[in-house]
Amino acid sequence: MNKIKFSIFFALLISIILPINNPYARIVDTIEALQKKSIGDETAPIKMVEFASLTCGHCARFHNEVFPLLKKDYIDNGKIFFTYQDFPLDKYALKASVIARCSGNEKYFSFLKVLYKKQKDWTSAQDPFKSLLKIAKLGGLKNDEIKVCVGNKSIEDGILKNRLNSTKKFDIKATPTIYLNGEKYDGDLTYEALKLKLDNLIN
Repeated sequence: MNKIKFSIFFALLISIILPINNPYARIVDTIEALQKKSIGDETAPIKMVEFASLTCGHCARFHNEVFPLLKKDYIDNGKIFFTYQDFPLDKYALKASVIARCSGNEKYFSFLKVLYKKQKDWTSAQDPFKSLLKIAKLGGLKNDEIKVCVGNKSIEDGILKNRLNSTKKFDIKATPTIYLNGEKYDGDLTYEALKLKLDNLIN
C-alpha cells in the first residue's frame, strides 16, 4: 500500500473509530483528564486494572488481540469493571497518554484503540511526537485544544505521580501488568488463559 493510499485509509479508519460529534473546540479539563479511566459496570463481580504503556509492544498486542474479546464477553456483559492505568515507559508514551486523556472521558478508550492499533506507525516515525499530533487532529481535537493539551504540565505531572504511586503500591516489573480483584495476575495474557481465570473468579 503506497503512502497516499495508506494516508487515506488511516484517515478513514480514525473517522470511523473517532466520530466528531462536537464542531466546537472543547476546553481541556485537567481534572477530567486525570480522572481514572474505566469502562463497564461498577458493580461487576470482577474489578480488572491494567497498567500499560502506549509504546509497549506487548501492551499493543493485548489491546489489539485480547481486549476486544474481553470487552465483548465480559465488560459489555457486566462481568468486568475495567480500569486503565497509564504506566509510561518513555517520553513518547507519556505524550501519547496526555493526548488520549485530553480527548475527554467519552473518547478516551477510542483514542487508546487507535494509538495501540497504529503503534508501530507512530513510534517508528522520524518524529513520533509529530505523528501523535496528527492522530490527535484526525481524532477530533482542534489546534487550540492540542496546543493547550500538550503544554499542560499539570496533566503530565499527574500521570507521572500516579505512575510513582503505582510503582510503590503494586508489583509492576513489566507492562502490561494486570490485577484482578486486587490480586496480581501472573498467567499468560492470551484470551484463553484469562478466560479460564475470569470464569473461575465468577463461579
